[in-house]
Amino acid sequence: MEARALRPATATPGPAAVGDDDRRLVADVLAGRAGAFERLVREHQGLCWHIVQRMVRHPEDTRELCQETFLRVHRSLHQYRFDAPLKSWIGQVAWSIARRHLERKRIPVVDAVDDEGASLLDKLGDGHDLEGAVADGQVQARLHAAIERLPPLQRTILTLYHLDEVPIGEIAGITGLAEGTIKSHLFRSRKRLRELLDASLGAVA
Repeated sequence: MEARALRPATATPGPAAVGDDDRRLVADVLAGRAGAFERLVREHQGLCWHIVQRMVRHPEDTRELCQETFLRVHRSLHQYRFDAPLKSWIGQVAWSIARRHLERKRIPVVDAVDDEGASLLDKLGDGHDLEGAVADGQVQARLHAAIERLPPLQRTILTLYHLDEVPIGEIAGITGLAEGTIKSHLFRSRKRLRELLDASLGAVA
Protein backbone atom coordinates (compact mmCIF):
# COMPACT_ATOMS: atom_id res chain seq x y z
CA MET A 1 0.00 0.00 0.00
CA GLU A 2 1.26 3.45 -0.74
CA ALA A 3 -0.72 6.20 0.91
CA ARG A 4 -1.15 5.46 4.57
CA ALA A 5 0.75 2.81 6.51
CA LEU A 6 -1.31 0.12 8.18
CA ARG A 7 -1.10 1.20 11.78
CA PRO A 8 -3.62 1.30 14.63
CA ALA A 9 -6.28 3.94 14.15
CA THR A 10 -6.08 6.96 16.42
CA ALA A 11 -8.61 9.62 17.27
CA THR A 12 -9.30 11.90 14.34
CA PRO A 13 -11.20 15.13 14.04
CA GLY A 14 -14.67 15.23 12.56
CA PRO A 15 -15.42 16.20 8.98
CA ALA A 16 -13.57 19.26 7.77
CA ALA A 17 -15.40 22.43 6.88
CA VAL A 18 -16.63 22.64 3.30
CA GLY A 19 -14.16 24.61 1.20
CA ASP A 20 -14.87 27.47 -1.16
CA ASP A 21 -14.00 25.28 -4.16
CA ASP A 22 -16.74 22.82 -3.27
CA ARG A 23 -19.24 25.62 -2.79
CA ARG A 24 -18.40 27.16 -6.16
CA LEU A 25 -18.53 23.78 -7.89
CA VAL A 26 -21.94 22.97 -6.43
CA ALA A 27 -23.23 26.40 -7.37
CA ASP A 28 -21.93 25.98 -10.93
CA VAL A 29 -23.55 22.55 -11.30
CA LEU A 30 -26.87 23.77 -9.93
CA ALA A 31 -26.71 26.78 -12.28
CA GLY A 32 -26.15 24.44 -15.23
CA ARG A 33 -22.80 25.98 -16.21
CA ALA A 34 -21.05 24.15 -19.03
CA GLY A 35 -18.60 21.51 -17.87
CA ALA A 36 -19.40 21.89 -14.17
CA PHE A 37 -20.96 18.48 -13.63
CA GLU A 38 -18.24 16.81 -15.71
CA ARG A 39 -15.68 18.41 -13.40
CA LEU A 40 -17.55 17.13 -10.34
CA VAL A 41 -17.50 13.60 -11.77
CA ARG A 42 -13.83 13.88 -12.70
CA GLU A 43 -12.82 15.03 -9.21
CA HIS A 44 -14.78 12.40 -7.31
CA GLN A 45 -15.02 9.37 -9.58
CA GLY A 46 -11.89 7.82 -8.01
CA LEU A 47 -13.40 7.74 -4.54
CA CYS A 48 -16.72 6.50 -5.92
CA TRP A 49 -14.99 3.70 -7.82
CA HIS A 50 -12.95 2.64 -4.77
CA ILE A 51 -16.03 2.43 -2.56
CA VAL A 52 -18.19 0.55 -5.04
CA GLN A 53 -15.46 -1.72 -6.37
CA ARG A 54 -14.34 -2.75 -2.89
CA MET A 55 -17.93 -3.48 -1.94
CA VAL A 56 -19.09 -5.43 -5.00
CA ARG A 57 -15.83 -6.66 -6.64
CA HIS A 58 -17.39 -6.98 -10.09
CA PRO A 59 -16.20 -4.59 -12.86
CA GLU A 60 -19.46 -4.44 -14.79
CA ASP A 61 -21.54 -3.95 -11.66
CA THR A 62 -19.05 -1.34 -10.44
CA ARG A 63 -19.36 0.69 -13.63
CA GLU A 64 -23.15 0.56 -13.54
CA LEU A 65 -23.34 1.45 -9.86
CA CYS A 66 -20.91 4.35 -10.27
CA GLN A 67 -23.08 5.68 -13.09
CA GLU A 68 -26.10 5.29 -10.86
CA THR A 69 -24.26 7.13 -8.09
CA PHE A 70 -23.57 10.20 -10.20
CA LEU A 71 -27.06 10.18 -11.67
CA ARG A 72 -28.40 10.32 -8.12
CA VAL A 73 -25.86 13.01 -7.20
CA HIS A 74 -27.05 15.10 -10.15
CA ARG A 75 -30.70 14.66 -9.17
CA SER A 76 -30.14 15.29 -5.46
CA LEU A 77 -27.39 17.92 -5.39
CA HIS A 78 -29.90 20.60 -4.45
CA GLN A 79 -30.38 18.70 -1.17
CA TYR A 80 -26.69 18.94 -0.23
CA ARG A 81 -26.49 21.25 2.80
CA PHE A 82 -22.70 21.77 3.09
CA ASP A 83 -22.66 20.09 6.50
CA ALA A 84 -19.91 17.71 5.34
CA PRO A 85 -17.25 17.80 2.61
CA LEU A 86 -18.67 17.23 -0.86
CA LYS A 87 -16.55 14.08 -1.31
CA SER A 88 -18.06 12.63 1.87
CA TRP A 89 -21.58 13.34 0.67
CA ILE A 90 -20.87 11.72 -2.71
CA GLY A 91 -19.16 8.83 -0.92
CA GLN A 92 -22.28 8.35 1.18
CA VAL A 93 -24.39 8.08 -1.98
CA ALA A 94 -21.96 5.53 -3.46
CA TRP A 95 -21.91 3.54 -0.22
CA SER A 96 -25.70 3.46 -0.03
CA ILE A 97 -26.06 2.28 -3.63
CA ALA A 98 -23.37 -0.40 -3.28
CA ARG A 99 -24.78 -1.68 -0.01
CA ARG A 100 -28.29 -1.90 -1.43
CA HIS A 101 -26.87 -3.82 -4.40
CA LEU A 102 -25.33 -6.40 -2.05
CA GLU A 103 -28.53 -6.66 -0.06
CA ARG A 104 -30.53 -7.34 -3.24
CA LYS A 105 -28.10 -10.14 -4.09
CA ARG A 106 -28.24 -11.42 -0.49
CA ILE A 107 -24.48 -10.97 -0.08
CA PRO A 108 -23.53 -10.33 3.57
CA VAL A 109 -21.75 -7.04 4.15
CA VAL A 110 -19.92 -8.35 7.21
CA ASP A 111 -19.07 -11.81 8.49
CA ALA A 112 -21.94 -13.49 10.30
CA VAL A 113 -19.77 -13.68 13.41
CA ASP A 114 -18.99 -9.96 13.37
CA ASP A 115 -20.45 -7.86 16.15
CA GLU A 116 -20.30 -4.21 15.16
CA GLY A 117 -20.94 -3.15 18.72
CA ALA A 118 -17.92 -4.98 20.10
CA SER A 119 -14.89 -2.84 20.85
CA LEU A 120 -11.53 -4.39 20.05
CA LEU A 121 -9.41 -1.40 20.98
CA ASP A 122 -8.20 -3.07 24.17
CA LYS A 123 -8.03 -6.60 22.79
CA LEU A 124 -5.89 -6.45 19.66
CA GLY A 125 -2.20 -5.76 19.63
CA ASP A 126 0.04 -4.73 16.78
CA GLY A 127 2.33 -7.73 16.61
CA HIS A 128 3.10 -7.62 12.89
CA ASP A 129 5.10 -4.87 11.17
CA LEU A 130 2.77 -4.31 8.23
CA GLU A 131 4.29 -0.91 7.52
CA GLY A 132 7.70 -2.51 7.00
CA ALA A 133 6.29 -5.52 5.20
CA VAL A 134 4.59 -3.58 2.41
CA ALA A 135 7.97 -2.20 1.30
CA ASP A 136 8.53 -5.59 -0.33
CA GLY A 137 6.76 -5.92 -3.67
CA GLN A 138 5.79 -9.56 -3.26
CA VAL A 139 4.45 -8.98 0.22
CA GLN A 140 2.53 -5.96 -1.03
CA ALA A 141 0.87 -8.15 -3.66
CA ARG A 142 -0.04 -10.69 -0.97
CA LEU A 143 -1.37 -7.87 1.20
CA HIS A 144 -3.72 -6.68 -1.54
CA ALA A 145 -4.82 -10.27 -2.14
CA ALA A 146 -5.50 -10.62 1.59
CA ILE A 147 -7.57 -7.43 1.59
CA GLU A 148 -9.74 -8.91 -1.17
CA ARG A 149 -10.58 -11.80 1.17
CA LEU A 150 -12.04 -9.49 3.83
CA PRO A 151 -15.83 -8.99 4.06
CA PRO A 152 -17.13 -6.05 1.94
CA LEU A 153 -17.56 -3.67 4.88
CA GLN A 154 -14.07 -4.20 6.28
CA ARG A 155 -12.18 -4.07 2.99
CA THR A 156 -14.04 -0.89 2.01
CA ILE A 157 -13.30 0.85 5.30
CA LEU A 158 -9.67 -0.28 5.06
CA THR A 159 -9.40 1.11 1.52
CA LEU A 160 -10.96 4.43 2.46
CA TYR A 161 -8.69 4.87 5.46
CA HIS A 162 -5.37 3.56 4.16
CA LEU A 163 -5.49 4.16 0.39
CA ASP A 164 -7.79 7.17 0.04
CA GLU A 165 -6.66 8.69 3.36
CA VAL A 166 -10.22 9.55 4.35
CA PRO A 167 -10.35 10.49 8.07
CA ILE A 168 -12.33 8.27 10.40
CA GLY A 169 -14.85 11.07 10.99
CA GLU A 170 -15.58 11.28 7.27
CA ILE A 171 -15.78 7.48 6.93
CA ALA A 172 -18.39 7.57 9.68
CA GLY A 173 -20.33 10.13 7.65
CA ILE A 174 -20.11 8.01 4.50
CA THR A 175 -21.09 4.72 6.11
CA GLY A 176 -23.41 5.91 8.87
CA LEU A 177 -21.38 3.93 11.42
CA ALA A 178 -20.08 5.30 14.70
CA GLU A 179 -16.40 6.27 14.82
CA GLY A 180 -15.77 3.62 17.48
CA THR A 181 -17.26 0.99 15.18
CA ILE A 182 -15.02 2.18 12.32
CA LYS A 183 -11.98 1.80 14.58
CA SER A 184 -13.10 -1.66 15.66
CA HIS A 185 -13.45 -2.75 12.05
CA LEU A 186 -9.99 -1.39 11.25
CA PHE A 187 -8.47 -3.35 14.14
CA ARG A 188 -10.45 -6.43 13.19
CA SER A 189 -9.23 -6.12 9.60
CA ARG A 190 -5.62 -5.67 10.69
CA LYS A 191 -5.82 -8.80 12.79
CA ARG A 192 -7.22 -10.80 9.88
CA LEU A 193 -4.57 -9.40 7.53
CA ARG A 194 -1.83 -10.38 9.97
CA GLU A 195 -3.20 -13.93 10.05
CA LEU A 196 -3.40 -14.12 6.25
CA LEU A 197 0.03 -12.61 5.74
CA ASP A 198 1.65 -14.82 8.38
CA ALA A 199 0.15 -17.91 6.72
CA SER A 200 1.22 -16.72 3.25
CA LEU A 201 4.76 -15.82 4.28
CA GLY A 202 5.09 -19.04 6.22
CA ALA A 203 4.05 -21.04 3.16
CA VAL A 204 6.83 -19.58 1.03
CA ALA A 205 9.52 -19.43 3.73
